[in-house]
Amino acid sequence: MLPLLRFLVPLLGIYMTYVAVATSLESNLFEVWPELAQIPWMVATLQDFYINIALVYFWVWYKETHWGSRLLWLVLFVCLGAIATCLYLTLQLYKVPADAAVSEVLLRAERPER
Repeated sequence: MLPLLRFLVPLLGIYMTYVAVATSLESNLFEVWPELAQIPWMVATLQDFYINIALVYFWVWYKETHWGSRLLWLVLFVCLGAIATCLYLTLQLYKVPADAAVSEVLLRAERPER
């Protein structure tokens, strides 16, 4: 399973980066925001996005043990959305051996006793 995820997750991140850059070159969000904010589905989509970010961030809060990295990932998720999510997940996928169980990616590594 992990080899497939190691292929698909970065691919999705690259695709999302392309979509974001291409859209930014075509349309300035700050200029069109007044019109977009009037569309109920746009408002619902943004609410959906930030709820998803919160859920992903709860996992990151659990996984990361340092405040600095927790804060960094929060900023990246809020600013970059799925691009940052794909980056974080890709990094997690490569921290474990290719034959590891998915649980090793999802769960926090236990620190050795001191």
